[in-house]
Amino acid sequence: MNLRFLSKIIGTVLCAAAVCMLPSLLLSLAEQDGFTPAFLISIALGLLLGIPLARRPMATNDRLHLRDGFAIVAGCWLCLSFFCALPYWLGGALPNFADALFETASGLTTTGASVIRDVEALPKSILFWRSLTQFLGGMGILVLMLALLPRLGTGSAFLMKAESPGPIKSKLVPKIGESAKILYRIYLILIGAETLCLRMAGMSWFDSLCHAMCTVSTGGFSTKNASLAYYDSLAVNWIAILFMFLSGVSFALLFCIVRRDFGAVRKNEELRLYGGTVLGASVGIVLVLLFQGGSSASFSLVTDVVFQVVTTITSTGFAMEDYTLWPTAAQGILLLLMLMGGCAGSTAGGVKPVRLLLLHKMMCRSVHRVIHPRQVRAITLGGKRVDEDTLSAVCVFFYSYVFLLIVGTLILSFDQLGFSEAFSAALTGLSNIGPGMGTLGPTSNFAALSILSKLTITALMLIGRLEIFPILVLLTPACWLRK
Repeated sequence: MNLRFLSKIIGTVLCAAAVCMLPSLLLSLAEQDGFTPAFLISIALGLLLGIPLARRPMATNDRLHLRDGFAIVAGCWLCLSFFCALPYWLGGALPNFADALFETASGLTTTGASVIRDVEALPKSILFWRSLTQFLGGMGILVLMLALLPRLGTGSAFLMKAESPGPIKSKLVPKIGESAKILYRIYLILIGAETLCLRMAGMSWFDSLCHAMCTVSTGGFSTKNASLAYYDSLAVNWIAILFMFLSGVSFALLFCIVRRDFGAVRKNEELRLYGGTVLGASVGIVLVLLFQGGSSASFSLVTDVVFQVVTTITSTGFAMEDYTLWPTAAQGILLLLMLMGGCAGSTAGGVKPVRLLLLHKMMCRSVHRVIHPRQVRAITLGGKRVDEDTLSAVCVFFYSYVFLLIVGTLILSFDQLGFSEAFSAALTGLSNIGPGMGTLGPTSNFAALSILSKLTITALMLIGRLEIFPILVLLTPACWLRK
């Protein structure tokens, strides 16, 4: 473990997080809401701890390795979660630090689960900070560092690989720093465009910006208790649907669209599976509601279903309908969407369609080998061969995901939750979805859970956002050896 690099990058991240609190501090000063001391203390603490670490001199022979990249990403996210929880705790919005940590981790991992019972009672400074944590976590705080800071040599590639979701990592351009800048440009353009659209649809500028940050980051926090249902607007709903869907697409593909490389978009198998799943799930749930739920056909019904499908598969978690009242078949489809998630390289959570594609192709290859044992059959994706190391990593990831899901469900079941609540809570944490099933559905929150359950879901949210391996690497004793 390269502790110099670890401490230097953690210090830089703490300084960046302290600077990001300034808009909330200014809002608190303007509104005189009483949270000014909380933000001042948090900013001062972040700078006092961060500046000495960030200015720590580096040895000329210091180099980052792959294990260092994974450990640094995990360490930064853990430190950031504790630090960003301070305004909630110091200001009294969440006097219990476990609740403040839960809310912060939910924001940074763009899960959207909440323990705040009355969001509208919070001042604008805290509401903006909630949304900003999702903005920071959506693209990744270290991707932002790579875009803004001088390059780290070959080590920057390891940081990008550790934080970026998906089994196959690729740079948009040869330089890592330039790739990070392109990603953030696309990210900011989407947020700016949605902010303008929501403002034109009738939202205030403040609500428009907060909801845009939470939509494009696929986070799902809202400034209203009823979420987007508060506005009762078809225009708002369809704007959210469009930007949630785009945010669930790989940002590399969005870059291809900007460059007019439509051939790469057409050949992308993951995008076809993602779009086809949205269409198929929407049609399936509409039919279930018509024939089992007693609903009548209408454009409003289609809007509600499409909204719920897109917000679930992209792990955004905005609330529109209480889907816990839908027939079991419709809820089952939503659970499958929670498992799947959005495309790799997007801000969405879940297992990712590309992994499910590769698992399906491996299953088909295994069946083919039984019939033709001597025939060699390579697995391809988008016309390119996938190496065996990547396929092995996909299998290990899926096993780890299922194992953590089972363990999480078991721990949560001690909180006197029913199976559907415990399983969906573990799934929604690991896939960074937000609401669960039953008493943890979209009309409720996680405030009533015990501290053990909240800490368990907090851990699952962080593990799921970092796609398991960085946290496992950080907890491995061999990682801390110098050589």
